Amino acid sequence: MNTPLRVPYHRPSIGPEEIESVIETLRSGWLTTGIRTAQFEKEFREYVNAPYAQAVNSCTSGLHLVLAALGIGPGDEVITTPLTFCATVNVILHVGATPVLADVRSDGNVDPESIARRITPRTRAIIPVHLAGLPCDLEAIGLLAEEHGLYVIEDCAHAIGAQYGGRPIGCGIAPCSTAAVFSFYATKNLTTGEGGMITTGDEHLAAKLKTLCLHGISKNAWNRYSDRGSWFYEVLEPGFKYNLTDIQSSLGLHQLRKLDGFTERRREIAAAYGKLLAGCEELELPPDRNDVRHAWHLYTVRLNLDQLTIDRAEFLAMLQEAGIGTSVHFIPIPLHPAYAAWATRPENACPAAMALYPRLMSLPLFPAMTDEQVEYVAKTVKHLTQEHCTMRCLAAAQV
Repeated sequence: MNTPLRVPYHRPSIGPEEIESVIETLRSGWLTTGIRTAQFEKEFREYVNAPYAQAVNSCTSGLHLVLAALGIGPGDEVITTPLTFCATVNVILHVGATPVLADVRSDGNVDPESIARRITPRTRAIIPVHLAGLPCDLEAIGLLAEEHGLYVIEDCAHAIGAQYGGRPIGCGIAPCSTAAVFSFYATKNLTTGEGGMITTGDEHLAAKLKTLCLHGISKNAWNRYSDRGSWFYEVLEPGFKYNLTDIQSSLGLHQLRKLDGFTERRREIAAAYGKLLAGCEELELPPDRNDVRHAWHLYTVRLNLDQLTIDRAEFLAMLQEAGIGTSVHFIPIPLHPAYAAWATRPENACPAAMALYPRLMSLPLFPAMTDEQVEYVAKTVKHLTQEHCTMRCLAAAQV
């Protein structure tokens, strides 16, 4: 019996440049936030063409920092999507505000029409999530924000390298975006192990973010110079410990310089999957649009369960048995016990998201993936759909 080819769900692309840069940082004696983090911020804002960038230790802390800097808190409502990781909702709760769920379109991104129906006098902000790396309808969301005087805080955890309207996601164009927050988690298109970045076009907000990011003190820890001596600093307001270290930034700098190549390889893999899985009626391929640039963080197919004799859980188990790593993005917010008390209320009903969830399945997609691995995954998926197709499908295929 042939041993199946092993395909992990993800493997980071870390090269000798990243390794040497981290070693140099360790040898420098300066490990926390310093000149390498400042350089990373500079190159990142240039990459996305944003006026300001603030490095943080995670996308989660970045989202929390923006909400806090904007003064959003108790009594306020923030509209977001139910089809996201828990962090998007957690940060709203952490500032004392109330999350409100708007339903999704068929592509899995939040529906502007549903957002419009959820806006109340208490609404202060919208957090759209660019699911899988496919940009949301920022123009429609921006018009709603402008009409109602709302902030737009983009959750760009999946979207580094994506473009909307010919501009990079995160460029800070108002009213489409007050701020954009990126993730550099281990599985992301650009990784620092853990980490994130906030971009904005708002000078006042950028200054507030910089202060709040590191305890609310008046000087950076690595540049505390004043007329009173290098030891002197002032706490301007209660802040957070959300800074990114130079160790992480030295890794991120080289990842950023390779990002276009990573994105192109992701596009190649997505195109290959599309060709290899074409004509498989038991599943739908991931959505894409000609008017945007997809970052292809995820390759998420939709199972047509009415044409299969097995459910998603069984399908995933069979792929795992074949040596293929998979995942699901995401378990909707109302299904988690921590949020059920409010998320299941009628005013948060999201039937489209709940109907889409049982069908979602993310296949491996990472730059180091070989053509052989891509072909193996696609052939295995296609084989399983044919093997477990309903009798009606088999009869149709025989005609």
